[in-house]
Amino acid sequence: MLLRAAIITLVCLLSLTSVVFVARLYRNDNTLSTEWVPTFRAQKHVGACANNLDWLQPLELTYPIKFARRDIIVHPAPEVERLSVTKLDQDGPLFPDFQSVDLSDSFEIKLDQCKDPLNLHIPHRSTRPVDAAHITFGISTTLARLDESIPSLLRWLPNTKAKLFVIVIKDDDVPEDAEDRFHPADSTDMSDLQERMRKLGLDVTIVPPLSKHDYFSQRYFSLVRVMYENRQPRTQWISLIDDDTFFLSMPSLVERLSEFDPSQQYYVGGLSEDWWSVVRYGLMGFGGAGIFVSIALAEVLNAKYEDCQERSHTSAGDIRLRECISWHTRIKLTNILDLHQIDIHNDLSGIYESGHLILSLHHWKGGGPDGKGYPLHRMHLVADICGDCFLQRWQVGDDMLLVNGFSIASYPHGGVKRLDLEKMEETWDHPRVVDGSVNENGVDHSLGPTRPKLKLGEGKIQYRLLDSTAVAGGAVRQVYFRAGVAGDHDSVLELLWSS
Repeated sequence: MLLRAAIITLVCLLSLTSVVFVARLYRNDNTLSTEWVPTFRAQKHVGACANNLDWLQPLELTYPIKFARRDIIVHPAPEVERLSVTKLDQDGPLFPDFQSVDLSDSFEIKLDQCKDPLNLHIPHRSTRPVDAAHITFGISTTLARLDESIPSLLRWLPNTKAKLFVIVIKDDDVPEDAEDRFHPADSTDMSDLQERMRKLGLDVTIVPPLSKHDYFSQRYFSLVRVMYENRQPRTQWISLIDDDTFFLSMPSLVERLSEFDPSQQYYVGGLSEDWWSVVRYGLMGFGGAGIFVSIALAEVLNAKYEDCQERSHTSAGDIRLRECISWHTRIKLTNILDLHQIDIHNDLSGIYESGHLILSLHHWKGGGPDGKGYPLHRMHLVADICGDCFLQRWQVGDDMLLVNGFSIASYPHGGVKRLDLEKMEETWDHPRVVDGSVNENGVDHSLGPTRPKLKLGEGKIQYRLLDSTAVAGGAVRQVYFRAGVAGDHDSVLELLWSS
């Protein structure tokens, strides 16, 4: 009887057929497009891959959704290099077929479409904090903005031995004829915030402005004096940054600075990506990208501090710094292309998806195609698993690119082969025009060479990172999202990274 029951059960299971739908996208003219997306299967509550998807609940998605997932296990290897794009040697697509998932009733489902974990070899780079005791950073901001910046500072600064000095005020909303140029921050609030930040591993010292008469640009430049007079025996560089400057890889930053002799006078930074801004403001380090002044040059600037404060009349701190350097030295900017000011606007996918090992990003709290900015403090979490692999680019087959922590994009009909991936895609709004300039697209000096923007939904189907979280066991979960088109369901792709 048991054998008979087993045979009957087997026959019933074999008789079950899955309903398979081909997910289609609609073009802007409402005609069907047959361009590549994963095959979409109706959800079945049979089969393997049992999973609890309660982690989707905070994302407030509209169900049903199309869902697929994959585990990635990284293996650091000394012989592996971080290339602009790395082709994965694997058979088949990165993800299994999409299946429809509706969590309205229960978060417990069984995924019947699974793939074995992807074993990924990456460059060997320690995920432990690098020793950056020779760098002192400085920020001029408000107490509230500094508090808001803690999550991003925690991604790159803690436990590196680098010091941070912050000049804070409450706000500078004062009448133009007022004697004091700002409202001072409460000393107790400053002390409390400093203590809280230090407990988080940030070697921070919060101080008031040196003068109650200082405008913003004067407060910014006074960071030179604050950092120089608080230098330590190991201090080699002082760095002026904004409260939304984000360094993607402190080991890579330390490595890049090691190319310069800090006992010599060096002024290191990044030009604006916008040629109009460079023409208007000069060949200078733009503050949001991060400016690095060798201790030898800082000594000169500190000696000429009063002269530069009185002589300059600019309202921009980075211009005041450049003026002081030009007045008292013959030192010119050493431009590092991977320090990014981000003075271009709207969709910055082209920069994030470039495959470059970016050192810094700025203006990430706002902007973007949806106006919500780029949550770098969450996007960057995967660096805890694989070091410099954040924003690293992998090609899967002839039609997909994974840009770690930013996007997964498919290019229909083997479209990746038709792209020059060494050129940056011009996804941003065209910068301001400089009359008579041969720099016609306004970014040739910084982001070039470039290639034309692809039309989303046609030449490029992009899933953008929606969320990233650390999970038990030391893994990082990434959620990539694409909104449904013309009544189609939203799509969600999950990657679970571990080592």
